[in-house]
Amino acid sequence: MSMRFNKWASNWIEENIPPGANTDIETYEARAKRLMNEMYAEATAVNFSDFEIKEEWSRIAPLVLAAVSDTTEFDVDAYALKTLLANEHEDGD
Repeated sequence: MSMRFNKWASNWIEENIPPGANTDIETYEARAKRLMNEMYAEATAVNFSDFEIKEEWSRIAPLVLAAVSDTTEFDVDAYALKTLLANEHEDGD
């Protein structure tokens, strides 16, 4: 199990898949597949090996589908505030 890739993938999901997916444009499955392809491309670009990616792929796919299937009402302002607060806490301010 590649914990390094798992951590990277979890962060990627949080940064690239906000809650409240618009199903009028594409299905959840189609969006998950498209985003998994984007994730794969970015993972190889940041030097994860094919072995690391393939080892965790079956564990990551359901997380991506769950993230795109989240129908929670999305509040952009609350999301931006949470992001700012999280960044402040990470910096140790």
